[in-house]
Amino acid sequence: MNMMSRTAAPRFSLAAIPAAVLLLTLAQTANAQALQGQSIEDRLNTLMRVVDEQQRQIQSLERQVTNLEMAQRGRGVPGAGAPEGAALVGEQPGADGLPVPLPPLAQALPGANAPGALTGTATGVPVNPPSPDAGATSGATGASAASGPQQGAPVGVNPTVGETQKDAQPTRTQAEQAVVEREHAPLFDHKLTLDWGISDTYYDRRQLQLSGFLALDAIFLGNINLGQTKSHQVMADLDVRYGLTDRMSIDVDVPYIYRHSSFIVGGAGGAASSLSDASVNSNAIGDVNFGLYYQFLKETNNMPDVVGSLRVKTPTGTSPFGIKVVQLTPDNTNLVAPSKLPTGTGFWNVTAGLSVLKTYDPVVLFGSFSYTYNISRSFSDISSVVGQTQPAEVKLGDIIQFGGGVALAFSDKDSASISYTMAIEPQSKTKAPGGGWSGVPGSETTASVLNFGLNHVVNKHLTINGAVSVGLTPDAPNFVVGVRFPYTF
Repeated sequence: MNMMSRTAAPRFSLAAIPAAVLLLTLAQTANAQALQGQSIEDRLNTLMRVVDEQQRQIQSLERQVTNLEMAQRGRGVPGAGAPEGAALVGEQPGADGLPVPLPPLAQALPGANAPGALTGTATGVPVNPPSPDAGATSGATGASAASGPQQGAPVGVNPTVGETQKDAQPTRTQAEQAVVEREHAPLFDHKLTLDWGISDTYYDRRQLQLSGFLALDAIFLGNINLGQTKSHQVMADLDVRYGLTDRMSIDVDVPYIYRHSSFIVGGAGGAASSLSDASVNSNAIGDVNFGLYYQFLKETNNMPDVVGSLRVKTPTGTSPFGIKVVQLTPDNTNLVAPSKLPTGTGFWNVTAGLSVLKTYDPVVLFGSFSYTYNISRSFSDISSVVGQTQPAEVKLGDIIQFGGGVALAFSDKDSASISYTMAIEPQSKTKAPGGGWSGVPGSETTASVLNFGLNHVVNKHLTINGAVSVGLTPDAPNFVVGVRFPYTF
């Protein structure tokens, strides 16, 4: 019965809109007669005020019609927990059930506030989320607060003390939510997500190889060759995420890596202009890693989403230390390469990060900062020379990474993003048994990458995320192409 009464009331009120328009027309006629006894300047001033008032009243009527239509579709009604008799915002009916008549145009005064002025978009949906002290529930996002005595009035029931104020969170489209889950910490309320992805990382390196000696400190005697290495690293991984609470989630990521490298150098048959090449392939599990995410701040009108993370990477992949470099072809002693390719770093590391995200519909801004601590580890052999064993302790440089970007939702299901990331790793060090630490020449790196992303929401469970990254420095890969398919249960 209550449902029928709420449905009938908007229809009856919608039918009363033409009556309000008729009253508006009669008021215009009365005002036109009142202008006859005034001077031209007074008439112009009065007409300007009347025109302004007419525009405001027309906008007020349009908003009332919009709210009534939204009410018929089930939108704009009071949120969950609101009293059944709560009226729609922007539609305050009178005692007879009709909308309250608009004030006559004769009451238009210079500087007077427009009756029924609303905040938000033309459809009545606010662009920004309601402030926490407004008390509006998330179910009332389809209505805007009217000016006058009703302005600032709470809609629905105020949250109790200690309750998470979900009303302060922004109303995001599906495309914007996909950006949040991809660029920010993926938090879910007791939901399981399986995120499977595949990517191809390509490197192309050229270097000058000198085989000879300097005579008189100025003349080089020997062979000069240009070596080239082309490498593809294809990684398929499964990331399993689970939301413990509305602020905390955990995940574990298991990668499997296939690597293919081609080595091209000159000097075949003793001729510097003759080239020879060889390829090496390897495949194995990569470094398994797991993490914990915690949301410190939930996004509001004035505050961004702030999430902290703590990740641990294990050395489950093939270590690069102890892999011997061998001659690949019998006719070219210059063509040497590792006997197999590593699929991991060989180290434990811990990464602490902080990410920030703010939604300005339809734009999403995001940024992040992280610090990775690589734990030193002892190896029984780090030499790459066949027949030589060299035990040592190795300490990789700690990595500082930061970046930021922007995403644009150009429809309810599609969005595009662009971001920039830089990772700085200082020089690595080694220590022989009983000796001190010494730096490894050429181990300091700076990797800078420009990222482009495209997200498409298939349905409420499945999203497709595509990405292309372009390296901007020699230490970064030439490009990375990947696609991911997160599926939420």
